[in-house]
Amino acid sequence: MKYKLMDLLACPICKHFPLELYVSKKKAKNRARVFPKCEDYCGYEKKPVREVKSYKCGVCSKIEIIEGMLSCPSCKRLYLIEEEIPIMLPDELRKERKFLKSESAVPKRRS
Repeated sequence: MKYKLMDLLACPICKHFPLELYVSKKKAKNRARVFPKCEDYCGYEKKPVREVKSYKCGVCSKIEIIEGMLSCPSCKRLYLIEEEIPIMLPDELRKERKFLKSESAVPKRRS
Protein backbone atom coordinates (compact mmCIF):
# COMPACT_ATOMS: atom_id res chain seq x y z
CA MET A 1 0.00 0.00 0.00
CA LYS A 2 1.24 3.49 -0.78
CA TYR A 3 0.87 6.46 1.55
CA LYS A 4 -1.09 8.18 -1.24
CA LEU A 5 -3.99 5.84 -0.54
CA MET A 6 -4.56 7.58 2.82
CA ASP A 7 -5.92 10.52 0.82
CA LEU A 8 -8.69 8.26 -0.50
CA LEU A 9 -9.55 5.78 2.27
CA ALA A 10 -12.43 6.26 4.68
CA CYS A 11 -13.94 3.84 7.18
CA PRO A 12 -16.35 1.58 5.27
CA ILE A 13 -18.63 1.34 8.31
CA CYS A 14 -18.99 4.91 9.64
CA LYS A 15 -17.42 6.79 6.67
CA HIS A 16 -14.94 8.68 8.90
CA PHE A 17 -11.99 10.35 7.11
CA PRO A 18 -9.03 10.27 7.61
CA LEU A 19 -8.05 6.96 9.15
CA GLU A 20 -5.01 6.60 11.39
CA LEU A 21 -2.10 4.58 10.00
CA TYR A 22 0.27 2.38 12.02
CA VAL A 23 3.12 0.90 9.98
CA SER A 24 4.91 -2.20 11.23
CA LYS A 25 6.83 -3.14 8.07
CA LYS A 26 7.75 -1.08 5.03
CA LYS A 27 10.36 -1.12 2.31
CA ALA A 28 11.88 1.44 0.02
CA LYS A 29 11.83 0.91 -3.70
CA ASN A 30 14.53 2.24 -6.01
CA ARG A 31 12.19 3.05 -8.85
CA ALA A 32 8.78 4.37 -8.05
CA ARG A 33 5.95 5.91 -9.95
CA VAL A 34 5.39 9.51 -8.94
CA PHE A 35 1.76 10.03 -8.05
CA PRO A 36 -0.18 13.30 -8.28
CA LYS A 37 -0.12 15.37 -5.10
CA CYS A 38 -2.60 14.48 -2.39
CA GLU A 39 -5.71 16.64 -2.40
CA ASP A 40 -6.93 16.55 1.21
CA TYR A 41 -4.71 14.43 3.44
CA CYS A 42 -1.00 13.61 3.38
CA GLY A 43 -0.60 10.08 4.74
CA TYR A 44 3.18 10.40 4.90
CA GLU A 45 3.08 13.50 7.12
CA LYS A 46 -0.19 12.42 8.81
CA LYS A 47 -1.70 15.88 8.37
CA PRO A 48 -4.17 17.67 6.14
CA VAL A 49 -2.38 18.96 3.04
CA ARG A 50 -3.05 22.60 4.03
CA GLU A 51 -1.05 22.07 7.28
CA VAL A 52 2.01 20.48 5.63
CA LYS A 53 4.72 23.13 5.47
CA SER A 54 7.69 21.17 4.14
CA TYR A 55 5.79 19.40 1.40
CA LYS A 56 8.23 17.09 -0.38
CA CYS A 57 5.78 15.34 -2.63
CA GLY A 58 7.09 12.19 -4.22
CA VAL A 59 9.12 10.96 -1.24
CA CYS A 60 6.29 8.71 -0.14
CA SER A 61 5.91 7.13 -3.59
CA LYS A 62 9.23 5.32 -3.01
CA ILE A 63 7.93 3.60 0.13
CA GLU A 64 5.67 0.55 0.13
CA ILE A 65 3.78 -0.32 3.32
CA ILE A 66 4.00 -4.11 3.64
CA GLU A 67 2.29 -4.65 7.00
CA GLY A 68 0.43 -2.41 9.37
CA MET A 69 -2.96 -1.32 10.52
CA LEU A 70 -5.55 1.34 9.80
CA SER A 71 -7.60 2.57 12.72
CA CYS A 72 -10.87 4.51 12.65
CA PRO A 73 -10.86 7.10 15.45
CA SER A 74 -14.65 7.39 15.25
CA CYS A 75 -15.92 3.79 15.52
CA LYS A 76 -12.63 2.28 16.84
CA ARG A 77 -12.47 -0.44 14.17
CA LEU A 78 -9.12 -1.79 13.02
CA TYR A 79 -8.22 -2.82 9.50
CA LEU A 80 -5.08 -4.84 8.84
CA ILE A 81 -2.63 -4.22 6.01
CA GLU A 82 -1.25 -7.56 4.83
CA GLU A 83 1.14 -8.09 1.95
CA GLU A 84 0.66 -4.45 0.84
CA ILE A 85 -3.17 -4.74 0.77
CA PRO A 86 -5.53 -3.00 3.23
CA ILE A 87 -8.20 -5.49 4.33
CA MET A 88 -11.28 -3.33 4.87
CA LEU A 89 -14.08 -5.86 5.21
CA PRO A 90 -17.31 -5.38 7.17
CA ASP A 91 -17.47 -7.02 10.60
CA GLU A 92 -19.42 -10.09 9.51
CA LEU A 93 -16.78 -11.03 6.89
CA ARG A 94 -13.70 -10.71 9.08
CA LYS A 95 -11.79 -13.60 10.57
CA GLU A 96 -12.55 -12.93 14.22
CA ARG A 97 -9.50 -14.67 15.68
CA LYS A 98 -7.05 -12.80 13.47
CA PHE A 99 -8.76 -9.46 14.07
CA LEU A 100 -8.81 -9.83 17.85
CA LYS A 101 -5.19 -10.96 17.89
CA SER A 102 -4.13 -7.76 16.12
CA GLU A 103 -5.88 -5.40 18.56
CA SER A 104 -3.06 -5.81 21.07
CA ALA A 105 -0.64 -4.37 18.50
CA VAL A 106 -2.30 -0.95 18.49
CA PRO A 107 -0.27 1.67 20.37
CA LYS A 108 -1.98 3.04 23.48
CA ARG A 109 -3.26 6.59 23.14
CA ARG A 110 -2.10 9.25 25.54
CA SER A 111 -4.79 11.33 27.18
